[in-house]
Amino acid sequence: MGNIMQEKGFYRGVNLGGWFSQCDYSQDRLDHFITEADFEKIASWGLDHVRIPVDYNILEKEEGGYDKSGFDRIAAALGLARKYGLNAILDLHKTAGFSFDEGEEESGFFDSEKYQERFCALWEELAKHFGGDPAHVAFELLNEVTEQRFCETWNRISGKCIARIRQYAPDTLILLGSYWNNSAEAVKDLAAPFDDKVIYNFHCYAPLEFTHQGAYWVKELTDKRFSFAQMDITPAYFEKLFAEALQKAADNGTCLYCGEYGVIDKASPEDALKWFQVIHSVFEKYGISRAAWSYKEMDFGISDSRMDGVREELLRYL
Repeated sequence: MGNIMQEKGFYRGVNLGGWFSQCDYSQDRLDHFITEADFEKIASWGLDHVRIPVDYNILEKEEGGYDKSGFDRIAAALGLARKYGLNAILDLHKTAGFSFDEGEEESGFFDSEKYQERFCALWEELAKHFGGDPAHVAFELLNEVTEQRFCETWNRISGKCIARIRQYAPDTLILLGSYWNNSAEAVKDLAAPFDDKVIYNFHCYAPLEFTHQGAYWVKELTDKRFSFAQMDITPAYFEKLFAEALQKAADNGTCLYCGEYGVIDKASPEDALKWFQVIHSVFEKYGISRAAWSYKEMDFGISDSRMDGVREELLRYL
């Protein structure tokens, strides 16, 4: 199988992190963090798609049922994407009972049939709304399953959920990631794809010591700093890291998509550029589609002013 993601225009993208996810959910944030001008800029960068993380509470009401305003916001975002020739991936970044971020205080999803049914029902609703445009919209089931012990349950839940999505979105591409926060090393334990439109998804922030240096949410790295020259970051490093995932995809007639990759703003822009150059060479060698994290702010912002001196060159390596 060739790279169906590339064939359908999901090859080089960027994340719109912090808009409908990982935020304070204020009216101002939802209305103004990303605007039409941002879609226009992303298109001018020569990218072909955006990944849009969305948290469940944008779409569900606390008292039950769905929030029309959340679905309207997604529809408006997809409309702006299409206006500027961009495709879009809808990523459910957080579901009731599960978040990759312990600070979100969401738990119990993998042990609760009630939470699992809610997850599947939400995806049915998303499929009803947005499954009619498979040429321009793809789905990502859930962001960054954390623990390895969830793997068997996740394979069962995801298969069941995809079957329900297919009732309303038979041709939509669906991205499926594994444990250890969508680690490339964990792709090998994913179930065989439900059908030929399911793509294996992974994230790459390797080596973490470099890409997350100084990160306040990673205790062991909060006070650490590393230069690119101190690290052994070569094409061979990433080829080894991706090898099993590439083989698993080939064995199962699908391809790989890297839904997040990037370097924290604590690293120098010049060092970040070097990292992007190396990982880009491997993405290109193996035809791996991808979306960089992240367009704006979120500790990784590519459009932030600090990147002005390297951005023109950096865009060649997204």
